[in-house]
Amino acid sequence: MTDMADNSIPSNTPRRLWAAAIIVAVLQTAVLGYMVGERAWGLRSGVEVILKTAPVDPRDLLRGDYVTLNYDISRIPLSTLREGPPKMGLNGQTLSVRLKKQDDGYWGIVESSFKALDPKPDTVILKSLPFDYVFYGEPTDPAQEMIGVTYGIERYYVPEGQGHDIESARNANRVAIAARISSDGKAHIRSLLLDGKPVYEEPLY
Repeated sequence: MTDMADNSIPSNTPRRLWAAAIIVAVLQTAVLGYMVGERAWGLRSGVEVILKTAPVDPRDLLRGDYVTLNYDISRIPLSTLREGPPKMGLNGQTLSVRLKKQDDGYWGIVESSFKALDPKPDTVILKSLPFDYVFYGEPTDPAQEMIGVTYGIERYYVPEGQGHDIESARNANRVAIAARISSDGKAHIRSLLLDGKPVYEEPLY
């Protein structure tokens, strides 16, 4: 009598599963390695700037393990835009922001553009993250004469339970950030400063 047992599963299936698992692991390791390497390169080779933080809405939920950061340069005056106020959707676009060291030691906005900015002496170009909202028309209210941007440095992890104290100091204008900006315009936090002194520093790997 013919054996009716299910022999439809190829004998090499376990090998295929192991091969697929190994490939996935290798890809994950490669991606992680790239991210770590990119951050290390940015911290080692980037131009260091000191950024003034701004208060964050106290209604935001306070976290114990990271600090939410907002910066003076997070609001771009429309007057700094080389092309003038945008008149079309911004979804997916990035903004190039030229920074220059100010008299108070902090770096501030010189100009901005949705197009590439050429390098200039004593300045650094920082790129925003892509916009995820739509902006149409010219502002008619002074409160709308700014464009809010993010740079990927709006969160800084600290030892658990210490975030509340740092956020209180941030809202008292006592916190600043030393960031390194790489040649491709990406920012990486180097250290968190409290009253001008570093209290948390990132290793340069």
